[in-house]
Amino acid sequence: MSVYINRLSAFFPNAPVSNEDIETVLGQVDNLPSRARRIVLKNNGIKKRYYALDRDTQALTHTNAQLAAEAVRGLTHDNGFSLADIQCLCCGTTSPDLLFPGHGLMVLGELGLPPVEAVTTAGICISGMTAFKYAYMNVAMGMSDNAVSVGSELSASFMRSKFFKPSANKDKDPERRPSLAFDTDFLRWMLSDGAGAALLASSPNASGISLKVDWIDYLSYAGELDTCMYGGGIKGEDGRVSGWRVVENITPADEKCLMAVKQDIRHLEKNIVSTMQRALKASMDKHGFQAADVDWFLPHYSSAYFRSKFYDGMSAIGCEIPYDRWFTNLPETGNTGSASIYIILEELFRSGRLTPGQRLLCFIPESGRFSHCFMQLTVV
Repeated sequence: MSVYINRLSAFFPNAPVSNEDIETVLGQVDNLPSRARRIVLKNNGIKKRYYALDRDTQALTHTNAQLAAEAVRGLTHDNGFSLADIQCLCCGTTSPDLLFPGHGLMVLGELGLPPVEAVTTAGICISGMTAFKYAYMNVAMGMSDNAVSVGSELSASFMRSKFFKPSANKDKDPERRPSLAFDTDFLRWMLSDGAGAALLASSPNASGISLKVDWIDYLSYAGELDTCMYGGGIKGEDGRVSGWRVVENITPADEKCLMAVKQDIRHLEKNIVSTMQRALKASMDKHGFQAADVDWFLPHYSSAYFRSKFYDGMSAIGCEIPYDRWFTNLPETGNTGSASIYIILEELFRSGRLTPGQRLLCFIPESGRFSHCFMQLTVV
């Protein structure tokens, strides 16, 4: 059975935060300005982002479940569809509000829906697509007439200065006092809060455009590669990660950033493009498509730094898509992780630039342990 994206919604909390104001909103760790901030912001191309934080107190203004619920409500802003019509709710996120119950159930609670199937998918950026794929399969198999999938992130919660324990080193000389390690500080200037939602149905819109889901491919290389991006643990020199449960392995020095998000930059640089090439080549061979068949390429990359690297990597395997066919809103919305592809799709969907017959190739990478998702959509 064919499946169509009939509605898309995006939600951002509060007013946008400029590059100049980030450290004012998040706060300084150890009362020291970040040494990495300017370098990272110069490379990532992000001009503004959104935080679910009170600018004066750093208090949270939304929970993750509330962000997701607002995106779902956005699907009902015009007539013809209501929350009570939802038959299946699928929610993906990097960082749920609770360890349990599942994030999807918390979103369901925020929405106050009648009894309905609710699913939670875990991961990082890919979690938004595994939620989407479950929704897609539910409709494609005829198990429901519609399904809503959501990706949401509340990254600012663990980027606030108050989230990091004060340094034990009381040396008054800033040059001698420790700052955050680059693998932790780096991500404070990369991530943003927001949520996106999609309504999938077994028939297209009666008027206006829809996006037919042609195929979704997802491959993970976790069986071959060590952990790269992670939270709630410490990575040893041997590449193994000790999670928060193994408290006996956590040293006092590590405790300061135990729950912070970290990324092994060298591991990322070495493997992100090559694994993307393998995943893309597998999809090209499986579905027989070529670069010339793609009218719009929608990449979710975390930083503009990777834009040319992905372009070169794709070109090297015979899939060169000119930049004028790329669509991203990273500079204006920031890197919203699992929500990013929904937010990119939503803006293009309402832009007036889509016409029937056009094909969209969506690309969602995840550096957690190197996973990649490609999805093709056709405008109808």
